[in-house]
Amino acid sequence: MSSKFIRINELASRPDKPGKLPVSPATIWRWVRDGKFPKPFKLGDSVTVWCADEVEAHIAACAEKANK
Repeated sequence: MSSKFIRINELASRPDKPGKLPVSPATIWRWVRDGKFPKPFKLGDSVTVWCADEVEAHIAACAEKANK
């Protein structure tokens, strides 16, 4: 398991701050619900994170599909 984690505020873009992905937090949560994005896990009651390696692998796989 990766020791690097990423939180929703780093993943999603907001009007005042770009994120890793050009989508809203709601879109990321919808993708998770629909099985189209890696599932996050809880580090604590109010701390939800994604494994950075899983997110990077997912983005790379999506880019590869788009380039075919």
